[in-house]
Amino acid sequence: MTTSVLSLPHGADAPARPFRLLSLKTPAPAADASPTRRVSSQALLKGDRELVIQHQGNEYHLRLTRNDKLILTK
Repeated sequence: MTTSVLSLPHGADAPARPFRLLSLKTPAPAADASPTRRVSSQALLKGDRELVIQHQGNEYHLRLTRNDKLILTK
């Protein structure tokens, strides 16, 4: 986030305390940050409509609905 300092008039028109404007630009990612891995749903499901994911001893079901939406349930 970048900041800019504005100079304002002194005296009666001056605000009670100084303030800064903040830029809405998103900062550049850190050099050491690795990009998030992306996998297509077609690659995961491989033509099936359901996939079971095992995580910490639990099973999660990733299902493809009739409306082509994905639902993940435990």
